[in-house]
Amino acid sequence: MVKLALLLIGPGAFRRQWSVLAMIGAVFVVLALLLALDISATVTDLTYAALGLVFVGNGLIGGLMALCAPVGVDRRFGLAKAAVSAMVGGLILAAPFQSDWALAILFAIALIVDGAARMTSALLYRYSGWWGITLCGLGEVAMALMILVEWPLPADRNAALCVGLFLGLSGWLLLRLGFLLRTLEDEAAILLLPVFSNRGWYDNAPVLIGEDPPQEHEHPIIVRVWTPAGSIGAPERRPLIDRYLAAVDQNGVISTGHTALELSPDLYISHYPAVEIEHTEQSFLTTVSSKPENDVAGRFIGSYAEEVASWCEADACVTFRTYSQRRLRVYWAGYRQDNRYNLTNRNCSVLVAAALDAALEGVLVSDSPWSRLVRLLLNPDLWVASMIRSRASSMTWTPGLLLDYARALANIVERPEQSWITRLRAALARRRRETPSLDIVAS
Repeated sequence: MVKLALLLIGPGAFRRQWSVLAMIGAVFVVLALLLALDISATVTDLTYAALGLVFVGNGLIGGLMALCAPVGVDRRFGLAKAAVSAMVGGLILAAPFQSDWALAILFAIALIVDGAARMTSALLYRYSGWWGITLCGLGEVAMALMILVEWPLPADRNAALCVGLFLGLSGWLLLRLGFLLRTLEDEAAILLLPVFSNRGWYDNAPVLIGEDPPQEHEHPIIVRVWTPAGSIGAPERRPLIDRYLAAVDQNGVISTGHTALELSPDLYISHYPAVEIEHTEQSFLTTVSSKPENDVAGRFIGSYAEEVASWCEADACVTFRTYSQRRLRVYWAGYRQDNRYNLTNRNCSVLVAAALDAALEGVLVSDSPWSRLVRLLLNPDLWVASMIRSRASSMTWTPGLLLDYARALANIVERPEQSWITRLRAALARRRRETPSLDIVAS
């Protein structure tokens, strides 16, 4: 979350105050140690209460916003994330009062599920640094087993261990970001920092001379998405899989969907393999690896009209009016020098996600950056967007993930000053307008 918040606010103000960011990280690490060593019951209870309330509040607001989403928008992802956030917050709040064994089971299940997902995606996609993600997944599973067997810590320390680990990792990230911002050159994008560029997705992040504040433009950025299920004739329904990964038609042919980014009148970002890859269920697993041997020649489509003529209309789009046109154009100019295409590491969605991040750097720049940072960290849309980024970095960007990410970002950057009460009222009013009414005619 912190990484995405700093990206949207921009590194300028935080570069000058890098020591504050590092100091906050150090405080988080100290709190984590206090929890782990059980030195102060008061500190433990206050930490549980604060962290639990943040998670519960985030879940409740996120759930309300998902329920009030426009007609036609898939609300399952937002509701699932909101439910998980509220459940985690409830567990943290209940930690001092619940039975140790019940909490141990719940925490262990969460660790095993997350660890197994990380290991599976790393072993499947084999991207650069996949072994590190695999080790992290193994570590989560090992921690779950230690919690269940109550070794080396007793059962009453399980909750403290999990909360302390969360705080410690967050603190370490803040410490690292603080020191990295200290050495970041004024011309360099924050996306060039190692914490962003571990997959090589931001190698073309812009290095600009002179100021380039994002502003509202007459022509919006339009993110166009062909979801897997929406871009295939008669898909076999597979919930979530055909929304976020791939859809299969009745003949066994697989569609992974597509994404593109358009900025009128002359910029269109769309990456395809030069020779269309025909996917079947038997061959699909052999092509998802990010290894260089799966690289193929690619081609860049010139316009949306050209794509529609050769395929079909996109079934979803998201618009952004506030962005940095210069950063977007510089990123695209660098990326298109290499037309290599890789299904899981250099695909259409990876390109559009990175281009969108480049265009939105500093879009929420403020004279009070710390106040803006706190408000962002309490914004459920930022939590959703951050979780999507995390899942994409351990797997890959897909059209379904990118669509949800773009919608969350649009909620954040297009109306940053709008209160949650105002947003909820507007969403409820929109739902009432868009829900078809039933005319009852007396016979």
